[in-house]
Order: sequence, then C-alpha cells, then structure tokens
Amino acid sequence: MERSRFLLSITLLLLQYSSIVTGAAKTNITTDQSALLAMRSHITSDPHNILVNWSTSTSVCNWVGVTCGARHLRVVSLNLSYMVFTGTIPPHLGNLSFLVALSFNNNSFYGTLPHELSYLRRLKFISLGFNNFMGSIPSWFGSFPKLQRLDLYGNQFSGTVPSTIFNLSTLQDIDLGANKLSGAIPREIGNLTMLKGIYLDSNNFNEIPKEIGLLDQVEILYVSLNALKGPVPVAVFNMSSLTMLTLYGNSLSGGLLDNICTSS
Repeated sequence: MERSRFLLSITLLLLQYSSIVTGAAKTNITTDQSALLAMRSHITSDPHNILVNWSTSTSVCNWVGVTCGARHLRVVSLNLSYMVFTGTIPPHLGNLSFLVALSFNNNSFYGTLPHELSYLRRLKFISLGFNNFMGSIPSWFGSFPKLQRLDLYGNQFSGTVPSTIFNLSTLQDIDLGANKLSGAIPREIGNLTMLKGIYLDSNNFNEIPKEIGLLDQVEILYVSLNALKGPVPVAVFNMSSLTMLTLYGNSLSGGLLDNICTSS
C-alpha cells in the first residue's frame, strides 16, 4: 500500500512538472509571437506583402525573416533587410530575449530606438543601416556584452558618440558612417582592442584621438568627409595591422610620414 502511494505521488509530481515545463515553453513562444506581431503592427507600408505569413495560424519559426534556435525554439535572428518596409520599432522587441542578430538594413524605418532594446543582452550583431532613424545614438548601446558588429550607417543620428559604446570589449566592427555625428572621436575608442573595422566617414567629426594608435588589430579606418583639421595624428600610423585608410574630404594639413607604407 505504501509503495502504491509513493508511486502515485511520484506520478503526480512528474505530471505537475511536465505541465509547468509545457506551460513555460508555451509562454515563451507566445512572448516571441506577441513581440513580432507588435512589430508587424508598427510597419505601415509593406508594398510586396512580405509579411502575409506573419499569422497565428503559422509557427513563428516559419515566418519570413525569422530564425529560431534548434534547441529551445526561441527567436534568435530577425532579418527584415531589403524589404522596402516603412515604420517604427516598437518597445515589444525587447521581449525577444534569445535574439542574437537584429538586421533592418535598407528600409525606411524612422523615429528613435526604444530603450527596451537594451534588454537584448544576447545580441552579437546589430545592423540598422540605410534607414531614417534619428536623434542621439542611445547610451544603452553600451549594454550589450556580446556585441561584435554595430552598423548604423546611413541614418540621421546626430550629436556626439556616447562613450558607453566603448565599453563593448567584444566589438570587432563599428560603422557609424553617413550620419550627422559631430565632436571629437572619443578617446575611449582605444579600449576596443578587438576592433578590426572602423567606419566613421561622412559625418562632422573634428578630431582623431591619439588613443586610436593602441588598436593593433584594426585593418580598416574610414574617416573621410568629416571636419578634421590640422596634421594627421602620428598615432594613426602606430596601427600595425592597418591596410586601408581614407582621409579625403577633410581640412587636414602637413605631410605624411616617409615610412608610411613600410611594414615593421
């Protein structure tokens, strides 16, 4: 009798646990689905009807532009690039807690970026190039501990670059070109020792800090079409891996080092 009661208790516990796990998984999937449906509601123009299959009758993981992880079946990538969308970014996207890659390149998204995106702590890739986002670059961009690529090229961001971005120790490429950014390039850029590509062209930057010379893995440095003045900082030529440098379209003066192309 005692054994039967024990087995019955174990069976009830297992059923309860199974119900909790199933309910949690369902909640997670529902959370991702709700976030994406909010995204769809903020897209005011979809001329090619690309999002026609973003429907509750279809699994989220089969929606256009959505990729789910094989193990946990949560959304890990949202790629809406080159889809001719117009709209804004809803705060609900901050609920996609497993998101690793976010790409909205070459659309007509506009407005400011919601603070809730800072909750996406797993992000490794952010590509928002060629849109119409405006305002200051949010300081919370510095809160992505795994970020490897940040692409904000071709928007309407203005003001100075927040120094918090230079807390991103895993960052390998930063592209802030073709915006309306101004002021000095922050000296904290010297903290990003993993950087390989720096694209700051077509802005209004007026100074390159000497700390940039600490970056010995940088291969590409674009600072053309800015408001740089005076001589080219010698520190630039301390970047031992540099293979491509653009400086045209500034008000630089003086000469270049005689051994500029001499490998050490």
